[in-house]
Amino acid sequence: MGILGDWGIKPDEIDDILSSRPSLRGILMGFIAEYKISQLWFNDKRISNLVRYENHDRTSLGDFGFSYRGENITVQVKSLQTNSIRQTASGLEGKFQCDASDKRRVKLPNGEEIETTCLVVGGFDLLAVNIFQFRNRWEFAFAKNADLPRTKSRKYTPAQQQYLLATLVRITLPLQDPFRAEPFGILDEIVAERQKRQQDNVSSKGAS
Repeated sequence: MGILGDWGIKPDEIDDILSSRPSLRGILMGFIAEYKISQLWFNDKRISNLVRYENHDRTSLGDFGFSYRGENITVQVKSLQTNSIRQTASGLEGKFQCDASDKRRVKLPNGEEIETTCLVVGGFDLLAVNIFQFRNRWEFAFAKNADLPRTKSRKYTPAQQQYLLATLVRITLPLQDPFRAEPFGILDEIVAERQKRQQDNVSSKGAS
């Protein structure tokens, strides 16, 4: 029977509930997006050790973690806001929330600690945006954490702003930089950059 049978509810009743409760649709869309992306993109032989982190686990730096070319990768999944979508001369445009669910204390790369809902630059590796609402099909846009826009909020000093991601980000279709339609080119860049830093560190230690 499954969960619907246990609850004594029919699919058409679920449809009625979702149709009348936009906030519930948004929550469910987020969970479905995480399921869909794991099937469409992370069910790939190049990816191993896929883990989905608990939503309320503040120690995790993303929604998913996996291994790619010997490197550990963290992924944050976000969804397009339906009420932000508009037609433009060149296609479609919308926005998505790119922040934490609540305020928490974070440590910035410069060692400073602040309380914020902003996500931290370098706090995860790959952003995946669910853009289903653009064309009513399961599509995702991918971007490297380091390429995402920074916050301009005056609540933070200029020094802090450079380490905090913008909480509301614009995205278009056709996609424009820094967004891409597939993740593997970005993952290759992340791995290459990480390995270069490791080599540079080894070289600098050898020189000293």
